[in-house]
Amino acid sequence: MTQDRPVFGIFLMLGFCVLAPLGDAMAKLLGETTPLGLLVAARFAVQALILIPLVMMTGRPWRMHGRILRLTVIRTLLHIIGITAMFSALQFLPLADAVAIAFVMPFIMLLLGRYVLGEEVGARRLVACIVGFIGTLLVIQPSFAEVGLPALLPLIVAVVFALFMLVTRQIAKETDPISLQAVSGVMATVGLVPVLVIGTPLGIWNLSAALPAPDMFWLLIAIGVLGTVAHLLMTWSLRYAPSATLAPMQYLEIPVATLIGWAIFSDLPDGLAAVGIMITVAAGLYVILRERATARSAPTETPA
Repeated sequence: MTQDRPVFGIFLMLGFCVLAPLGDAMAKLLGETTPLGLLVAARFAVQALILIPLVMMTGRPWRMHGRILRLTVIRTLLHIIGITAMFSALQFLPLADAVAIAFVMPFIMLLLGRYVLGEEVGARRLVACIVGFIGTLLVIQPSFAEVGLPALLPLIVAVVFALFMLVTRQIAKETDPISLQAVSGVMATVGLVPVLVIGTPLGIWNLSAALPAPDMFWLLIAIGVLGTVAHLLMTWSLRYAPSATLAPMQYLEIPVATLIGWAIFSDLPDGLAAVGIMITVAAGLYVILRERATARSAPTETPA
């Protein structure tokens, strides 16, 4: 068993919080001139190219059968839908707004846990969910007024990735995380490449394989590399520090996304969106702290 090294785990999670929004920024930059389908396919193809050799060199188990295979296919489809929705949202919204709206996911997971899995959720955490949704609506409102329905795309991202996490929970103890990501990368690539092959002659721009200009091609590779490495850092961080320690740190992704959005696109959240972001972060941190307190007192107390 790996010995806990909380400081190292926190350092790895910080790496995730920097690389994940940086990868989103690359997708936003490239999305102005590159078909959406190609962006998503490249994201997964690079993931497969990085992780398959790693799996083979380390001798990790990768063959899947029965229930695990079926859930992995569902998980991969959800991953494709989530990334497609996020890359689409980035074409309409500032980076920080899109990331902040997507952070409604912990509240959705809490509600799914209660109403789908039958988990007990106390009143205070339900109130925190409502407050978090209100904060998210404040972030959405200015963008919705400007771009309309595309402002709701990060909500789709949140719902899809909440389902993605629930499916991952069902197989996490029975699969190696790196092998799981490698197999998902292969599955997604095999599924997406034929779509591009069909979409190109049909003249469907977002489903075509029109490559970016040579001087921008490196961004296509960077999207896959940053996304893959960010996920690995997050996975490895959980080996060295408890999830209760690391979960609050994920909210650092929002200020990092704000800084990256300002540096690259000169975008900053307006006053209402900034207030909404702060409310969402505060509610999310409260939910995490209540989860931690509930986990500690589970044998003797009812969660509140």
